[in-house]
Amino acid sequence: MMRRLALTAVVSLAALSAAAPGAVAVAGPLPLPLGLPVLQGDDGGTRLTVVVSGSGDPAADGRYELECEPAGGSHPAARQACERLGQLAEAGQDPFAPVPRGAMCTQQYGGSATARVTGTWQGRSVDSAFDRTNGCEMGRWNNLRPLLPNVR
Repeated sequence: MMRRLALTAVVSLAALSAAAPGAVAVAGPLPLPLGLPVLQGDDGGTRLTVVVSGSGDPAADGRYELECEPAGGSHPAARQACERLGQLAEAGQDPFAPVPRGAMCTQQYGGSATARVTGTWQGRSVDSAFDRTNGCEMGRWNNLRPLLPNVR
């Protein structure tokens, strides 16, 4: 019986993918748009302002400045945040991209925490809002830890 259920699920997913290939949500962040350089050995200018509110942790809420190369600013985990941003750049991922239109997201609520990140990353302008209103938004948030605080 379990094999039949598993086979049915695989066949159903294959049919959905063939019928509407753009409707399947991609897990994780999207790659950087073509044409945007990822500079090796230099972050291309990373200066970000992070504003967090509603996290339920007074130590996590607030306004933080982050600079990379070298790591500094008022961010409480500057070195780790810069390392994470470097990993995402090396992987060609854009952690500041919004959830794609039409993405299917789990309807779970991760709390009232919100964040806004502005400035430059890898030499390009960033102005991105984050919340935890569904599974996709929670994934975006968690992908940017420790730039964004660990909230539950």
